[in-house]
Amino acid sequence: MSEPGHAAFDFRDRSADFGPFSGNVWLNCAHQAPLPKVAADAARAAVDWKVQPWELTTERFSGVPARLRAALATLIDADPAEIILANSASYGLHLLANGIDWRDGDEVLCMRGDFPSDILPWLGLERLGVRVRQLEPRGAVLSADEVARAITPRTRLLCTTWVHSFSGHAIDLDAVGGVCRAHGVIFVANVSQALGARSLNVARAPVDAIVCAGWKWLCGPYATGFCWLRPELCAGLVYNQTYWLAMLTSDDLGRETLDLSLAGNVGARRYDVFGTANFFNFAPFAAAIEYLLAIGIDAVRDHDNALVDRFVAGLPRKTCDLLSPMDGPARSTLVLVSAKDRARNRDIHRRLAAAGIHVAFRAGSLRIAPHIYNTPDDIDRALAALARA
Repeated sequence: MSEPGHAAFDFRDRSADFGPFSGNVWLNCAHQAPLPKVAADAARAAVDWKVQPWELTTERFSGVPARLRAALATLIDADPAEIILANSASYGLHLLANGIDWRDGDEVLCMRGDFPSDILPWLGLERLGVRVRQLEPRGAVLSADEVARAITPRTRLLCTTWVHSFSGHAIDLDAVGGVCRAHGVIFVANVSQALGARSLNVARAPVDAIVCAGWKWLCGPYATGFCWLRPELCAGLVYNQTYWLAMLTSDDLGRETLDLSLAGNVGARRYDVFGTANFFNFAPFAAAIEYLLAIGIDAVRDHDNALVDRFVAGLPRKTCDLLSPMDGPARSTLVLVSAKDRARNRDIHRRLAAAGIHVAFRAGSLRIAPHIYNTPDDIDRALAALARA
């Protein structure tokens, strides 16, 4: 998503908000982001609560998930009551796979070569008579016209990634979602490799559900995440989950008699992952999202794009190929490159790691993923190491 005028971007070094990196360059955010210092502080405070359990007050039991829900809602321009707290993107995908009232002969579309989490939950439905079709894209990801041609009267749902982990290509979310909406097909987008590096407004975007891991571009701890379902989709789920903390508070346990009945107004939190007071993870997760929101997601996007611009411009083309888009709307913050001799890529990955330059090895290629904590010097060090490897 390179934009005119990027060369004049007023870059702000935020590396001091993270680390220490001890001389390492971490360009693998698409796998794991480092925690911002404010999130690490929140995690340490949460440990202190558990060390001194009288600090685990009722207010904290309800306040930790409420704070996180509010931050996530702000991030995607949603109502906090529509946010489902999770531990991964897979949590939301399985909620849908197990909660939609499937009929024999229904059809699910996904993309061959997508990340496994976007395919495997639907394959488990085949025993119920649901047909799963893995569409082979012309390019790296599905286009709107390919989706339109694949839809049949039996198609119930399409699931795909927003930014593809193995190629760095972004789908046209609006175009693909528009096709699904025109045909009455539920559109589920895994936004794990995009949200936090680019913004999303679910009130405007033609998506019916999003799922997201929290430890990548949202800079949260591992085993965090969330999902959002359009309210009418959420209301139609048949999955039997009635988490008690969605209905009651711990203070209610002090009553002499508990008259238990299912509350009808709890919203999406009925489907939260169990243990929503999860202090060790959800307190720092909320702090990380609030940190990004304070910067502004558009400012984060510009920061990240400037780093990608620098890397793409400096890539040694005599020895390396750029596999992901050079520019345009299909470009993301995941940059895939390969040596001219692809057989060298695994060894180059090892050499970079030995030099303290940490990138991913995916689908036989090298994947570079810079984020808000990286600097132009990080990019230059990576380019110099790549040239030497």
